[in-house]
Amino acid sequence: MATATQAKLVPLEDRIVVEKHEAEDKTSGGIILPDNVQEKPQEAIVVSVGAGKKDPEGKLIPIDNLKAGDKIIYPKYSGTEVKINGKEFLILKASDVLAKFE
Repeated sequence: MATATQAKLVPLEDRIVVEKHEAEDKTSGGIILPDNVQEKPQEAIVVSVGAGKKDPEGKLIPIDNLKAGDKIIYPKYSGTEVKINGKEFLILKASDVLAKFE
């Protein structure tokens, strides 16, 4: 059995795991911003994607529009934040993703 430090975070159903981009702590003019005035990040990189969700008839509807490595935009204050091995991740529903970069 894997320990917590060896575990891989695998999303269930229609959820995705993303790694958030950290907000800039300095303005373009060099002014350092305290944490309480920094913008919450809304861009992230997809780390892993769940298998999908089943419809009422039991047929699996896969998440086919997102894959690991995609850069996405999500709404502020959405998802569940988790910290694993010192790295911060966010677990979102795939339907929460607003857009992805191509």
